[in-house]
Amino acid sequence: MIETEFIERLTKVEERSKSNTHQIDDLKPVINEIHTMSKTMVELIGEVKYTNENVSELKDKVEILEKEPAKQWSNTKKTFFTSITSSIGTGVAAGILYLLSRGGF
Repeated sequence: MIETEFIERLTKVEERSKSNTHQIDDLKPVINEIHTMSKTMVELIGEVKYTNENVSELKDKVEILEKEPAKQWSNTKKTFFTSITSSIGTGVAAGILYLLSRGGF
């Protein structure tokens, strides 16, 4: 009886071993695909970092370009204000000189 039990157990172990071998064989392509996907993810992360650096540089450049018209407008206002005040000052000085030369004041 004991020999029969060993034979049955050995048969069950062999069947389980065959089943496990088939399952492992079925999983090998999945494992290879996971490794490939992992490598691809590492490459993508590197590309995303590079892209983020480029976006940051572009953002800085755009901010500089956005500020440029404001600087030009500010310079234009300064020039206009200086021109107006200079013209008024020149007019007042000319009027005073005219009055002084005519003997009035």
